[in-house]
Amino acid sequence: MLAAADSVVYSGACVGALISVSRQVAELFVLRRMPESGVEFVHFLPDVPMAPQPVKVQEPIRFGEDFELDLAARRLSRGNRVLKVERIPLEIMVLLIEHWGETVPRDEIVARVWGRGAFLDTDNSIRGAIRKIRQVLKDDPETPRFIQTVTGRGYRFIAPVVLSEEGHSVDAPKAEASIGAAGPPGFVSQPESHLQIHSLGRVDQEQERTAGQSLDRDTARQGRRPARIWLFVGVTSLTVVCILSLIATWGWRASRTPAVFQRKTVLAVLPFDNLSRDPDQEFFSEGLTQDIVAQAGKLNPSQLMVVAHRSVAKYKGSSLSAKEIGKELNADYLVQGSVRRRSGRVRVTVELIQAQDQTDIWTESYDRELKDVLAVQDSIVRSIASQIHIALTEQQEKRLATPQQLRPAAYEAYLKGRYYWNKRTGESMQKAEQYFQQAVDNDSTYAAAYSGLADCNSGLTWHGFKSPAEALPKAYAAARKALEINPESAEAHASLGLAMSHRWNWNGAEAEFRRALQLDPQYANAHHWYGDYLSIRGRHDEALAEAKRALELDPLNLMISTWVGLRYYLAHDYPHAIEQNRDSVELDPNFAAAHLLLGEDYVQAGLRNEGVDELSKAADLSGDSPTYRAQVAVALAVAGRNREALGIAHELEAISRKRYVSAYGLAQIYAALNEKEDTFKWLQAAYDERAVWMGYLAVDPIFDRYRSDRRFQELLRRIGLL
Repeated sequence: MLAAADSVVYSGACVGALISVSRQVAELFVLRRMPESGVEFVHFLPDVPMAPQPVKVQEPIRFGEDFELDLAARRLSRGNRVLKVERIPLEIMVLLIEHWGETVPRDEIVARVWGRGAFLDTDNSIRGAIRKIRQVLKDDPETPRFIQTVTGRGYRFIAPVVLSEEGHSVDAPKAEASIGAAGPPGFVSQPESHLQIHSLGRVDQEQERTAGQSLDRDTARQGRRPARIWLFVGVTSLTVVCILSLIATWGWRASRTPAVFQRKTVLAVLPFDNLSRDPDQEFFSEGLTQDIVAQAGKLNPSQLMVVAHRSVAKYKGSSLSAKEIGKELNADYLVQGSVRRRSGRVRVTVELIQAQDQTDIWTESYDRELKDVLAVQDSIVRSIASQIHIALTEQQEKRLATPQQLRPAAYEAYLKGRYYWNKRTGESMQKAEQYFQQAVDNDSTYAAAYSGLADCNSGLTWHGFKSPAEALPKAYAAARKALEINPESAEAHASLGLAMSHRWNWNGAEAEFRRALQLDPQYANAHHWYGDYLSIRGRHDEALAEAKRALELDPLNLMISTWVGLRYYLAHDYPHAIEQNRDSVELDPNFAAAHLLLGEDYVQAGLRNEGVDELSKAADLSGDSPTYRAQVAVALAVAGRNREALGIAHELEAISRKRYVSAYGLAQIYAALNEKEDTFKWLQAAYDERAVWMGYLAVDPIFDRYRSDRRFQELLRRIGLL
């Protein structure tokens, strides 16, 4: 066995040998690079000398009857009309065309679009993108003219392609490229290999003209072929030997690499089935699932990644096999279970499955009194950790061995609170607050219920259903109480960070968010809220990184997905904001916040009518939120419909005499109307009432025209944003 140092020397020798030999065989290949995309087209062309310099593609590509793809501008058009294609589907279409006639594997698509090692539901994302491409091209998957699905492998672009400028074309491929007399292993005969249009792999006209002029030259070229082929075989053999040696060496070294550098184990806890035959008990099975997800996520973040509950919720009642679900979630292990609650007792059955071969690793049933349900959860999590070899700290072992005792009424109220909180509507958040309050009334030591109570009040004031004067003291006090009971609760620290951010305590908020992430790096809400804080402070790159991390941990969480778009919006990156929030709307067309952000994106991007439409939908779906209604007026003002905008402003002013209406929303309306004095009148009122959205003042694009005003600068200073 090679020593580590020897392996480096040996690797260097192999690479050096390959480099020296490669110079001798360079004339066997023609290499071309597409602009922007980074793709390389390599052809085995022993008869054609290399062009002195690679030729870059500048001309658009045509295909079908009248489709044209401008690679440099990343724009698809048909005739004189530019077609609307989202970024990811367009990028996949470019990749398929670049590899014209070849099957492009799914993992290559993932690497191109999301990067290798991406943790998301890539198969569904790819299928969705292919579906969108087909919709734009009006392609039928059963009888495809453009994109062919190669079952179990990937996709091929099969339509003839033509360079717009010169009219060179390639016929549609007849079959998969094969290995044989046409060329050595790894290469395919033309035209069935990569897209090969003369303008892409253009040979100098002088070379073309002189290539066939001399019979003697042709004869000499024929004589060189056997030597070149043998040289290619020699290089290939040397390459294989080096690669095998390096694999063996790296394998030996990897076996001695500390665990921190190994790939994390991925666990997905699927929604537990409700066997109580009572739909009203659905909250119980869902809550139990979420608690197990939360507990497992805290075990050992360096070794274990637990898929967030919202991202597995769609598999409730699914007919997919464990192997198929595991593949979609990139999960190594799945937990399946069922819950039956009856007469003060609960029966929980749990099964741990290895996804790849669908092997049952561990199964257990628990029949306990309802008051012992937390002990059941801890026992399940401890057993899972043992079965999949996740190391626990001494503190974790002790905590799992001594679960907290809860009153059944408190636990049931808490689960109902989380159930309604996850719906994120005005009505559901108010119900959630009531249930969390019931939980703490029944058990004053229930830290998680206090944290839920804090989150509800923060959310209700952000969405405009409660005044800051009413909600923020409750949110702050509840988060403080949660930490008093459990100082090691990541949820409590994150809840306190959110409350502090809404109170403009910026240093305190950042400290709490950082502590939450230190305690639980996989707590998606902590990344989510910390990202919002960073946007407020103008640290947009950091904000986007935190938002994307939250979405990676919980890909199907609508609020998190929407707020990734908000990160782009506050950074004034409207194209990416629109793309992100369109995706959020597609996930759930009835989610008000997604329409709200998409509408605001459209307004700032100059798509005024689209902005009015989206914001009107948001207001209708919001449950009559004055905050959402104000954004409709902003869109109308930007569109020049001043009378309608003023009508909404006056309507909101009248409503404010009866219930809370954020003065910040009114300031936004008058700013869009370019009514300067009224803008500052309502901004001062928003400051006086401590309106939550005042935190966005430094980055809100609606106020861009007022940033140099002395009064605006003074407001920023008083809020702590200067």
